[in-house]
Amino acid sequence: MVSPIVSVVMSVYNGERFLREAVESILDQNFRDFEFIVINDGSTDFTGQILDSYQEKDSRMHVYHQENRGLVESLNRGCGRAQGKYIARMDADDISVINRLGWQVEFMEQHPEVGVLGGAAEIIDIMGMSLRTCANPIEDHDIRIALLDDCPIWHPTVLMRKDVFVSVGGYRKVVFGSEDYDLWLRVADHYQLANLGAVLLHYRHHPHQITVSKGKQLIFSTLAARAAATLRRDGKPDPLDSIVDITSAVLVDLGVNERIQQSALARRYLWSIGILYNNGEYSDAFNVLTEMLQTCDWKQAEKRVITDLRILAAQLHWKQRRFVKSILIAVHAAITRPIILGRPFRSLLHWFRYSN
Repeated sequence: MVSPIVSVVMSVYNGERFLREAVESILDQNFRDFEFIVINDGSTDFTGQILDSYQEKDSRMHVYHQENRGLVESLNRGCGRAQGKYIARMDADDISVINRLGWQVEFMEQHPEVGVLGGAAEIIDIMGMSLRTCANPIEDHDIRIALLDDCPIWHPTVLMRKDVFVSVGGYRKVVFGSEDYDLWLRVADHYQLANLGAVLLHYRHHPHQITVSKGKQLIFSTLAARAAATLRRDGKPDPLDSIVDITSAVLVDLGVNERIQQSALARRYLWSIGILYNNGEYSDAFNVLTEMLQTCDWKQAEKRVITDLRILAAQLHWKQRRFVKSILIAVHAAITRPIILGRPFRSLLHWFRYSN
């Protein structure tokens, strides 16, 4: 049997709501030389039945059912079974554009120095409506600069070389939530990275995503992966090889003080609350805000972040008809950073210029 060029790997847990769209967006690709490996990670809904129905109709589908083991173990299992020269990642709530695999394979064949290739993504809501388009740096040099502060490669847009994935040891469970960021940093130690400027994926934002629901774990993992990369660049052993769980104390030992931790947490919560608010998920946004107040010393963050958090809190209280509370929080935000009082005027000026 001839091995396919690409192995598409997806892990899914209770993903029946968006699963058919995700699966069909891969099976309908213009590029046809691939296998589609799906790990059903102990789903209790109809995910298993949906996947089996596709497997019966398309020989490229390879479905594996297992007890729930978590995303990292599932992805490593799927990638370990991959027979292709390249591994493409896919998530069960997203939609790949029809030319995605073809564009990526063509690029990688022409650029053997690149180990991981991502692309731009169009953000969609639960109903599939477009919210905005997000592009990342394209060239290796710019991606490396961005890696110092953020993750400039969208995980479900990635096509990576199988031998590169194996050579760096795959995904690491200790950085759960930022396993992709950690992987890109380790790949960058030995290979180049790249992004296509074209939109490869419709990336769905919804309140049940790990990026929203596991904010603290994600931030701690991100900070640990970044600290480990710095130590490796200095010629020191990777500390995460011997760490089982990332805690605040572990981060301090890695050189990440508590103020940096809390500031990063506040920025992440701001992002999550803003996403939910902009999507109209006001109740979920308020729940995340409540979680933040209980778990994060957000007052250690920068004034801009504190102010924006208070503005969002004021808007959420207003949505819940707590008008006095909303006004008091908004006034507090203005006192914290008076410059925000000019925002309405800047918005009006922008509208005036655009209208003319």
